Amino acid sequence: MTKNVQIAPFRPAIRVGVVVFDGIIPFHLSVPLAVFEAAHQGEGVPCYQIHICATQPGELRTSSGFSIVAGQGLEQLEQMDVVVVPSWNEKQPSAELLSAIRQAADRGATIVGLCLGAFVLAEAGLLEKKRATTHWRWMQAFSTRYPSVDIDRDVLYVDLGQTITSAGTAASIDCCLHLVRRSWGMEIANQVARMLVIPPHRQGGQAQYVEQPVITRPDGDRFMAALHWAAEHLQEPLTLQQLANQALMSSRSFSRRFQQTTGGCFSQWLQQQRIALAQRYLEGSNRPVEQIALLAGFPSALALRRHFKKQLNVTPQQYRKTFRGQSGTDVA
Repeated sequence: MTKNVQIAPFRPAIRVGVVVFDGIIPFHLSVPLAVFEAAHQGEGVPCYQIHICATQPGELRTSSGFSIVAGQGLEQLEQMDVVVVPSWNEKQPSAELLSAIRQAADRGATIVGLCLGAFVLAEAGLLEKKRATTHWRWMQAFSTRYPSVDIDRDVLYVDLGQTITSAGTAASIDCCLHLVRRSWGMEIANQVARMLVIPPHRQGGQAQYVEQPVITRPDGDRFMAALHWAAEHLQEPLTLQQLANQALMSSRSFSRRFQQTTGGCFSQWLQQQRIALAQRYLEGSNRPVEQIALLAGFPSALALRRHFKKQLNVTPQQYRKTFRGQSGTDVA
């Protein structure tokens, strides 16, 4: 059974400016707020400081008919580490907004376009000859308007480092959770996922299938009990037949249930679980990569490095260096 990794000392909260506008869909605004507000370093210390900004501060109408109040103007974006455009409408973004976003990018802030927010980033010129994504329904319109942008139709989000775009609606949650994982590590991202009862990590296109379900207490469900058992025995050479036996199911029935539940195959899920465990060891311990590979169920450090690089696009050593601010408390 793994233990929570303690993070010390506490780091300064990341300042996030969320751009709102008249007619915004409430769900789009709630996504970054819900994800970032749920992220805590420990002892109630927040990971993020959130500011709601608008071209003209004051009362704004939502698409649902009720009003919200934006207390700050676009000048607040000058102090933000991350600027999020949670969506957009069919209106041309104001010159003031485009200028504020460009200035934020010029000084190194991360600029995020969730769903149709990608249109604003493209209009600001931040996606010129770069990869991006947006809601599938507006992809053709996006490509017509911004032909120099390489639109990716098969991902939930595109992270280019400073600019990040997400696919439609629910993919915004994946994107924001990815930002938490990128800045604060797997442990805090998993805590947020558990709090919001969402998958800690999803891969795939806008079919929105889930390859790695949240593993909660089984509560009498033999299938989920089997997944829970597997997550605690990742260092062993697990097979689908073993899990089927644990669930008291035939391999065929178990495989069918697995496909329905996760949207993927057993081998992919198992590899993702092992990568996730390796991430936790890299973040929360000083154990050598060779030992971590065995503890996470990989046959060798070389195998861990190969799968880690393929899935996360960084080496285990690079990943560990990113999260050196965490303590050396062992995950055990």
